[in-house]
Amino acid sequence: MEPTNQPDFQHGYSSGVEGITPDAYESYLSSQVNLEWLTERVADKQADIARLNTQLPEAVADRKTAFSALQEHILGVNVAQKQVEQLDSARRNLLADSDALRQRRANAKPDYSLLAGLLFVVAGFSFLLGDLIISHEIVAYALNIRNSTEAWAFAVGLAMVSILLKPAYDRLIEQPYQRDPVQHGRRYGRFKIVLGVFAVLTLAVLGWFRYEAYRTDQLKSAINKSIRQLQQNALPADGEAVSTVPDPALLAQIEAKLSESAALNLTLVNSPWALLSFVLSGLLFALAGAVCLGIGLPVLAAFWFRWLQTDQQLGGIRRRLRRIEKALLPAETTLAEHRARQAILEHDLVLLPDPVALREQIRQAEQTLAMLLEESRLAQIDSRTANFTDGFQKGTVARESLSEAEQQQVRTGYLPTQGLPRTPKAPAPMRPYEALRKAIAEGMGVL
Repeated sequence: MEPTNQPDFQHGYSSGVEGITPDAYESYLSSQVNLEWLTERVADKQADIARLNTQLPEAVADRKTAFSALQEHILGVNVAQKQVEQLDSARRNLLADSDALRQRRANAKPDYSLLAGLLFVVAGFSFLLGDLIISHEIVAYALNIRNSTEAWAFAVGLAMVSILLKPAYDRLIEQPYQRDPVQHGRRYGRFKIVLGVFAVLTLAVLGWFRYEAYRTDQLKSAINKSIRQLQQNALPADGEAVSTVPDPALLAQIEAKLSESAALNLTLVNSPWALLSFVLSGLLFALAGAVCLGIGLPVLAAFWFRWLQTDQQLGGIRRRLRRIEKALLPAETTLAEHRARQAILEHDLVLLPDPVALREQIRQAEQTLAMLLEESRLAQIDSRTANFTDGFQKGTVARESLSEAEQQQVRTGYLPTQGLPRTPKAPAPMRPYEALRKAIAEGMGVL
């Protein structure tokens, strides 16, 4: 379309020919364009409001459905997480117990082997049994207790002195040395030296006493042999009659030999070596039994703890760990599934329109629509006012260029009188220039 054929161009051309200022029509054009733009914006906002009003209940329903599904998985996550935490806590406690037991097992490692511990225990009970026999001899003969039950009961009580000495040896000698060999090494060494010297001295006394007993026994054997020789010499030769009256000289010799044997026995019993042997052997057996039991029983206790207690407990812990780990794997899998589904639903929930945001958009759109309607009203007022001003200016110019008859004709043909239209009169003959002006005006759309 050519610019000269546009209505705005034609209107401007007419206004320029007639000498009318363009302000009014320019204001009209601006207001009219603004009004059309505002009308489009009003329609858009109304469509947006209608769309948001339709979307709001759908968004509320969708979010309600998604939120309900999300709550189910959140509950599943909480339950599964609590189960996993309980299983994991139990597993950590079992691992801590296992480490503590392993540490105790390592700390309970004995200084002696199991064979050495068994030998010490056997030796300790052997000393205890020897002390029991010595105690029974003391009770039965020295204390003159003839009742066998009472004698053995009293002897067992005396033999248990070794058991009484064992805690003293453990707490004063053995345990301090095992805890700190450097600090308590001297006391442990002195005790061992004193015990060794005492044992050697006791063995020396017992050896000397055994020698005395052996010498006495040999002397008694010689005396007995002499007595048998005298008895054989007193027998008659073969074929001779046996005399019923014993030889007094032979009897005196035999009695002398028997008195000599009894004196040897009495000398051996009354010997100070016998007293020392009896006393020192009792003390040595008690001390040696306490020392051997103090060494051997902790070794056996340590191996008992390591093999029969700790290892069984560790085996039980391993079985419980396997059960917990077997239950922990599906629990962690369930927790991961719930968390994955929760993340998906939370993402979907974020993508869904927020009803609060939709309501806010509706409120803002309604406010914008009200503002656009107000601006449309103002633009329409400005457009109509400018149109009126432009028409008024054109009418003023036309009035100045028309004659009285033409003005009367215009008033008669276009202006109402008291609300009623007038019947137009027949036009008066126009002059040629008036007809030309009228044709131009009609062609430009003025009239």
